[in-house]
Amino acid sequence: MTQDPRIPEAEKPKAERRCPICGKPATETATPFCSKRCADVDLHRWLGGAYAVPAGDSDDELLPDEE
Repeated sequence: MTQDPRIPEAEKPKAERRCPICGKPATETATPFCSKRCADVDLHRWLGGAYAVPAGDSDDELLPDEE
């Protein structure tokens, strides 16, 4: 099926987003989650340290004046 170029982008159907916690369809009020409960579960994981952004000291990351 090809897309009709005459249909404005705002009116084209969007891909259904899924809740990253439980996989149910996301709702407009709790995007990207399906409910406040799943949003709170995600927040608890962040605050509890379950998620982490990797960091490391690399010589490539040093600024020229730090060498």
